Amino acid sequence: MKMYTGLTKRNLLVYFKDKQSIIFSLLTSIIVFALYLLFLKSTFTGAIDGALNAFPFIRERIGSSDLDMLTDIILLAGITGSAMITVPYNCLQTVVNDRENNVDRDILATPVKRWQIVLSYFSASGISAILMNGIILTLGLIILGSNGNLHMGVMDLIRVYLVVAMGCLSSTALFMMIVPFFKTSSACGAFFGILSAVSGFVIGAYIPISQFPDKVQTICNIFPASQVTILLRNALLNGVLENIDRGIGGIDEGAFVSSIRDIFNFRASMFGRTFEPGMMCMYVTAVFVFSLAVMMVLYSKRYKKS
Repeated sequence: MKMYTGLTKRNLLVYFKDKQSIIFSLLTSIIVFALYLLFLKSTFTGAIDGALNAFPFIRERIGSSDLDMLTDIILLAGITGSAMITVPYNCLQTVVNDRENNVDRDILATPVKRWQIVLSYFSASGISAILMNGIILTLGLIILGSNGNLHMGVMDLIRVYLVVAMGCLSSTALFMMIVPFFKTSSACGAFFGILSAVSGFVIGAYIPISQFPDKVQTICNIFPASQVTILLRNALLNGVLENIDRGIGGIDEGAFVSSIRDIFNFRASMFGRTFEPGMMCMYVTAVFVFSLAVMMVLYSKRYKKS
C-alpha cells in the first residue's frame, strides 16, 4: 500500500502545485458567481415573485431575509455543483499528461500493481475535489450565515457534506472512463472548455431545469452531477423552506413552498417519471458502481498494451 499511497500523494501534489490548474478548475464556479451578480439573481427572484403572485395573501407573512437567503443558497448550490464537475476532471488531466510525456511507462516499469495505479489516480482526483468543494461550501456557509439565519442544524450540515463527497466521487468515476480516450493534453483541455460551458446548464446553475422541455430535462438528469446538485439543493434549502412555511401558518396548505420546490427542481424528472431523493441516491450510486467497473476494464486493457 505504500506505493499506492505514494502515487496518490504524487498526483495530489501535481494538481495543487499548479495554481493555474486550480483556477481553471474553478472557472465555471467563478462564471456562475459573476453571472449571478449581473443578472441571475434577478432571474431567481423573478421566479420567486411569480410564485408569490399566485398567493398574494401570504406575501406579508414571508420575511424578505428568508427570500434573500433562499436565492443566495440556490447560488451556493450552483457554485458547488459546478465545482463537483470541473475539479475532478481537471485533476484527472494528470492521466493524459502522464501518457503524453511517457511518465506512465516509468510507473509501469516499477513493481507497483496495475490496480494501485488506477486507484491512485481515482483517489487523488476524488480527494482534491472533496477538499476544494469542502472549502468552497464552508466559506459560502460562513458568509451566508453572517448575513442571516441558515436554519440548518448539525445533521443538516453533515448531510450536505456527505452529498458533496458523493458528488465528487461519482464525477471522478465517470470522468475516469472518459480521459483514457484523450491522447494529448490539448485535446483534454479542449473538452474541458466544452465541459465548463455546458455544466452550468446541465445542473441548473444558470436556469432552473424545470424551465426546459421534458426531453431536455431527461437529458440533464441522466448525468449524476445534476441529480447530486438537486440533492444538495434539498439539503441546503429544506430548513429555509420549512421556516417560510411556518411563517405562512398553513393558510395556503403548503402550496407556496411546493411551487418553489417545483420551480427550482427539488426532484429529478426523467422519462416522464419523478425521482424522489431516495431514488436519486440509488441512481447516483448505481452509476458510480458501473463507472468503477468500466474504469477497471478500460485501464487494465490499456496497461496490458503498454
